[in-house]
Amino acid sequence: MKTAAIIVAAGRGTRAGGPRPKQWQQIAGRTVVEHTLAIFEAHPQIDDIVLVISHEDDGLARELGLFDRAAVVTGGAERSASVLHGLAATQADLVLIHDAARCCLTDDVIDRVLAALTTSSAAAPALAVTDALWTGADDCVTGVQDRTGLYRAQTPQGFHRAAIAAAHDTYGSGAADDVEVARRAGLDVSIVEGDERNLKITTPGDFARAAALLETTMDIRTGNGFDVHRFGPGDHVVLCGVTVPFERGLQGHSDADVGMHTVTDAIYGALCRGDIGQHFPPSDPQWKGAASHIFLEHACRLAREMGFAITHIDCTLICEFPKIGPVAQDMRAEMARIMALDIDRVSVKATTSERLGFTGRGEGIAALATVTLVKS
Repeated sequence: MKTAAIIVAAGRGTRAGGPRPKQWQQIAGRTVVEHTLAIFEAHPQIDDIVLVISHEDDGLARELGLFDRAAVVTGGAERSASVLHGLAATQADLVLIHDAARCCLTDDVIDRVLAALTTSSAAAPALAVTDALWTGADDCVTGVQDRTGLYRAQTPQGFHRAAIAAAHDTYGSGAADDVEVARRAGLDVSIVEGDERNLKITTPGDFARAAALLETTMDIRTGNGFDVHRFGPGDHVVLCGVTVPFERGLQGHSDADVGMHTVTDAIYGALCRGDIGQHFPPSDPQWKGAASHIFLEHACRLAREMGFAITHIDCTLICEFPKIGPVAQDMRAEMARIMALDIDRVSVKATTSERLGFTGRGEGIAALATVTLVKS
């Protein structure tokens, strides 16, 4: 049986504050929705992933490369409609419907839900209420509430796809979650043990709590790159994706963008996946004169596929000329665009070698770069 994860990320999440909906805000180096997506990408029993987003967020999703990682569909006016759109995008036998704002989900919770679906038509994680419960009004306690049999609901909530699709089609309107929809349709829902770490980001303080949880399981890597290209005939150089007029050009099998090559090699190094030459051999004629963004995009895509977010790059160009200062901001912007990063996470700067060595003699340009990758 095939299993699909449907990640619901179409809400606006205004209670969380911030400049954009909570699922598109960053925690520990990448957005909440990227953390959530990576959990299901890494789980061996998940065959397909459907990401349901608002049409307002298409641009953000494209910038982050999410269309390459999941089937992205547009949500509806309310949660149930969004789930229906997600269900229509998969033919899997089983579905796990999950809130994007729960980015600290553990594999154990997923495993328990899937195990319950072997004998139940529906299953969902929850935690028994252990605190005393009060009723209140006007900031005063008005009574106590028996907590026996009360649970705090979590996601992912699992179902046989055909059954929950029919339930949503008939009973979905106004429901708080998919368990409510299932019960309206008469489906029995098994409760499995949830996890305190599986919190839902709702208020501003939840971002710090989620960050603390994610940081305990982070794989943080640093990669270094170094490259050199000599000057030759030409009337411009390409550096970090920007064409800079100059009386000579840089020589190389591709467009000889020494800055971009260096950053690309740093990413491969952090991933322990060799260098540009291994992925794009200079002996292969198809790469002759190729634009270097092809190499950088490949390295970024490989990082995402391995579950890593690129959180920062720092590239230093070493040359006497051309002058880098006037175009450094353009270089930062272009590198940020290609890598789908905020410009504040991209540094491009230059130095000279005090007229020493081959760069000091004006024979070429060298570059070194450092990148930081985070996997949680």
